This record gives sequence, C-alpha cells and structure tokens, in this order.
Amino acid sequence: MITIKGLKKSFNELEVLKGIDLEIDKGKVVIIIGPSGSGKTTFLRCLNVLETPTEGSISIGGQEMDFTKKVSPAALSAFRRHTGMVFQSYNLFPHMAALENVMEGPVTVKKEPKEKVREKAEYYLEKVGLSDKKDYYPFQLSGGQQQRVGIARALAMEPDVMLFDEPTSALDPELVREVLNVMKDLANEGMTMVVVTHEMRFAQEAADEVIFIDGGVIVERGNPQDLFNNPQMDRTKSFLRKIQ
Repeated sequence: MITIKGLKKSFNELEVLKGIDLEIDKGKVVIIIGPSGSGKTTFLRCLNVLETPTEGSISIGGQEMDFTKKVSPAALSAFRRHTGMVFQSYNLFPHMAALENVMEGPVTVKKEPKEKVREKAEYYLEKVGLSDKKDYYPFQLSGGQQQRVGIARALAMEPDVMLFDEPTSALDPELVREVLNVMKDLANEGMTMVVVTHEMRFAQEAADEVIFIDGGVIVERGNPQDLFNNPQMDRTKSFLRKIQ
C-alpha cells in the first residue's frame, strides 16, 4: 500500500528527515513513536504532502510521487486523495454542523452530488457513534466528539490510508478512550493506518508494527511485543524507560 524511498525533508539548513525507507502492507496499522522533535510529525505530513519532501519518493495505492522532479498541482491533488488526515487540533469548520463538516470534502473536492454525500456522511457519523449529533456545531461538542467528527470527515473521502497525527494529545484523559476505540474498530476492519501517538498502551493493543524515530531516522522497528519488551537499540531502551 505504501512504499517510501530515500525520504528527506529540510527546513532551510535544518535537516529533519535524513533518509527514510519504509514499506507498509495494505490493512496494516503502523504506529510511529519518538521524542518531541524527532521528525515523526514531519514524516506523517510528508505522506500526504502537507510538507513537500526535499528528496525521495512516496507511492500510495499504486500512485507514485517522485520529489526529485517538479510536481504539478493536479498530480498533487490526485495523490492526496489516497490519504485521509486526522490532526491534533480538530480543524473543524466552526460555522458548519457536524454533518456539513463531513460532507464538505466529497462535495467540494470530489464534486460528488449532495444527496449521495449526505447519505455517506450520515453513515460515517453513525460509524463513529455520533449519528445523534449530526446537527450540532463544533462548539456544542466535546473534544472527543469533535475528533470523532474529524475521523468521519476523513473517512468520507474514502481514502486508501488513514493518517493520524497525535489524535488524542489535545483531549482530556477521560475522552481519549472514545477516540482510540473508534481507531481500533477501523484497524479491526482492515483500514491501513499510520499513527503518530504517545499512547503506548494503544500502540501495544492495535499496532501491527511500531517504528521508533529519532533524529530524523528510523532507529528501530518491530512488532509491539518485541519492541516494547525487548528493544535492541540503546536509544530505544532509553526512550522507553523514560515514558514507561
């Protein structure tokens, strides 16, 4: 589903990603962990080209972007449709009700007819447990509910891959579980997911593979049991000791 080769990203003189190679199979849940400033969020943003890589290539769903060449806006737009992004902050449109937020992408970006999109939006709101809140505005929803609307909005674009950038970091602790449960349901249904998170318990429960990034490179990767219980690299051991 995803093939990444030689991915690098610099901001002026600062090299944040220093050459990442990675393959992710369809239906797998890959969770990215690492300290603040390690490059994990930049890596995720490069996957849907919210940040344009400096070098390398990314292939998602059979469509490849080679960043050694100039990328046209049309090619970029087509590439982004393969991914759905859920952010730390919910980024909902405040003047739109939940249903309208979920409908916006398919109507404006994919030019789908409104009646078809309305049915789809209602389906995805039900999927995240918010069918009774479809007419509520963001200010009327809890943080956890807003984030679940954000997940429904991303799903409505029917992406091949879901990307989550620390989706629970802005939530009160009692609201975290409701969002993680939706994500676990998606994982159980076979959705390909790449998740940046500090929720180590969730990583242990849901991940097919955990990747530890530090200093802009992949330090260690493996299944959750091996990486959390028997890390091989000293840097991984030091990080896990601090957070556990």
